[in-house]
Amino acid sequence: MTEATLADIQAETKNTIDAYLTNYIQRLPEHAIDLKEAMQYALLVGGKRMRPLLHRITAETLGISYLDSLPVAAAIECIHAYSLVHDDLPAMDDDDLRRGQATCHIKYDEATAILAGDALQTLAFEIIADTSSKQLSHETKVKLITCIAKASGYSGMCGGQAIDLAATNQRISLERLTQLHQLKTGALLTACVETATLMTPNIAECDVANFLTYAQSIGLAFQVQDDILDVTASSEVLGKPSGSDQKANKSTYPALLGLQAAREQLQNYHAEALQALDRLPYNTQLLRQFADLMLNRTH
Repeated sequence: MTEATLADIQAETKNTIDAYLTNYIQRLPEHAIDLKEAMQYALLVGGKRMRPLLHRITAETLGISYLDSLPVAAAIECIHAYSLVHDDLPAMDDDDLRRGQATCHIKYDEATAILAGDALQTLAFEIIADTSSKQLSHETKVKLITCIAKASGYSGMCGGQAIDLAATNQRISLERLTQLHQLKTGALLTACVETATLMTPNIAECDVANFLTYAQSIGLAFQVQDDILDVTASSEVLGKPSGSDQKANKSTYPALLGLQAAREQLQNYHAEALQALDRLPYNTQLLRQFADLMLNRTH
């Protein structure tokens, strides 16, 4: 029997997460049909489920079954979807296209999109609180909810988005840009890994630190590659308008460093991630492949 590749696991993760979330939303009451449809549209139309994949392979590296980690992976995807809906709003990035489809506020309307984002955010915490997984004690659930809340709030995505909005039409320092992306993009990716460590009894503190270093490095690698693709890839490949950062006059790694230096920075973050894995006493092959995916992805 051949060992599953990361691509195989990603495809299976997408199918499982989509089925889990579809079932969860379909069981919601019918008192606000348009909102329910908008939630499902924002959550399930397109997307690669990279964050659930990262949580899953970290959990499996630590000996946690996918059945036990599935609710956490689903909750993280809800948070990610909510953030995209709100980022696309006219008051934020004002985008009409996401994942090759109309954004939520274009497909429905602005008010419904705002409510859909709000509802998806709270759904994430409902999923974790309600799960009956034997792996998740009440104490562990509180730790997971706290971790994801911090990653999505002022200390994470919201704080990063505020910096991003304030930096529009301004040239900011590389240090400030790095902080922006550590919060806006990196915080939730780090939470994908940290939540798996929180589910692992008696894990050594030094191992947790190395898992988090890995996660933070690939979070920054993800964003540098995102900036590079915005310059080099087509709208058809990206599933959203290419060159949007330049049109919005945003500071990016290519804008501050130049394209070649940005590619070198991407290689540096990738190397830092692999070095952190070298210090772990686990089979980290899938996590290495995920880091390679951050380096080589095309959309």
